[in-house]
Amino acid sequence: MKFQYPLSGDAAGIAAISNVVLDINRQPVLCLHGWLDNAASFIPLAHQMDDVPLVAIDFPGHGHSKHRGTDAYYYFFDWVQDVVTICRQQNWQQLTIIGHSMGGMVATALAAAFPELVAKIILIDSIGFVTDAPEQSAKQLREGITSRLKPASGKPYYASFVDAAAARHRQSDFNLKEAMILTERGAVATTEGVTWRADMRLRQRSVYRLTPEQAQALMLAVKCPVLAVLAKDGPFASQAPLAEHFTNLQLVWATGGHHCHMTQPADVAKAIQHFLRA
Repeated sequence: MKFQYPLSGDAAGIAAISNVVLDINRQPVLCLHGWLDNAASFIPLAHQMDDVPLVAIDFPGHGHSKHRGTDAYYYFFDWVQDVVTICRQQNWQQLTIIGHSMGGMVATALAAAFPELVAKIILIDSIGFVTDAPEQSAKQLREGITSRLKPASGKPYYASFVDAAAARHRQSDFNLKEAMILTERGAVATTEGVTWRADMRLRQRSVYRLTPEQAQALMLAVKCPVLAVLAKDGPFASQAPLAEHFTNLQLVWATGGHHCHMTQPADVAKAIQHFLRA
């Protein structure tokens, strides 16, 4: 069951996802989705965590959130500012944050720079950051700007939400059921057909990457307890050694691929609940 949670401002579209009616006086667990996903990605997990008030946001350019202005781009650290803005609007401090993929990176950077806002973070198939060697900086800058200057490609259109979900399914590591969950929130019906709500500029290449040293410094700055749930068949499995750069991190493994919180929600929920009780 899904409930709308009334937050002021438009830094991000907000969806409360829970099997219980949320008490607005009780501080929630904040959920941050991955790149090109949306808040609905946490619905399967929420069904396994009835006693936890989960609130998931759509990052700008995703789901029901507005796109950034035509004179702006999607810089990684701006996602961190979006979360800080929401926390200040709601007077939230010492949050527990669940982040999947890119959302986990945002949670890590937030905990490093704004420790007063974060009590615990839970990383779902996410650990560390996307990095590159310093000598690649000029190449990254060139490729990023070239990507921005390319003519905008049009959005694809589909005959139905089912067809859109099938297209998402073909590019993902989950079943059509999970693809439909994301599609119902991430797509919209128009006179031309069903198309994605997401800003196509999200697909542009970044103009910069953190160096491994910068990423390590951010990880070392995280002092709160961290749970990293890595998928055995996910893209971050090889990044497990980065756990040594956190002061207080517990690492557990989940079966499945990158979206293990959708395909194996009971197992992931069990690990999270054990961590939260501890």
